[in-house]
Amino acid sequence: MSTSTRVREATADDWSGIWRVLEPALRAGETYTYPRDITEDEARTAWMLPVPARVLVAVDDVTGEVLGIAKYLPNHPGAGAHVANASFVVGQEAAGRRVGRALAEAVLEGAKADGYRAMQFNAVVETNERAVRLWRSLGFEVLATVPEAFDHPARGLVGLHVMHRVL
Repeated sequence: MSTSTRVREATADDWSGIWRVLEPALRAGETYTYPRDITEDEARTAWMLPVPARVLVAVDDVTGEVLGIAKYLPNHPGAGAHVANASFVVGQEAAGRRVGRALAEAVLEGAKADGYRAMQFNAVVETNERAVRLWRSLGFEVLATVPEAFDHPARGLVGLHVMHRVL
C-alpha cells in the first residue's frame, strides 16, 4: 500500500469512499454526536454540504482510495460566520499514516484563504486522545470542557471539549 497521500476537494463521485470511511466511525459512536443508526442518506446530507461549506478527501495518491475526510463551514451564520467549524474522520486502515494531520493542515490553510479568522470545534470528545493531541499540536486550545455532555458507548458520560485557534 502506498504511503503517499493527497488532499483535494471532494466530488459527488467520492461518496462511496467517503461513506466507507465515515460509516464505521458513526456506528462506533465514540467520537461523533450523530445517531449511531444514522442512514447513509442522512449522513450524505450532513456531510456533503453546499458552499460555503467545503468537503475535502485525503486519497492514496496511487490507488485513489479515500483514506480520510474533512469538512469546514461557518460555525454560525451572520455575525459568527467569520469563525469556521470543522469535522474530520480518518479511516481505520489509514491510522498512523499522518492522514489526519494532512487533512487538518489543508483545512486550516483553506479556511484562512477563504477569509475565516478563527476555527472552533464545538464538540471534541475528551476521550478521543489522538484528536486532542493533534489539535493541540496545531495550536488549538481547550477553552472549556462541558462535563458529561457525551454518552460514550464504553466509557459512559464523558466531557466534550470546546477548542479554538486563531487563523
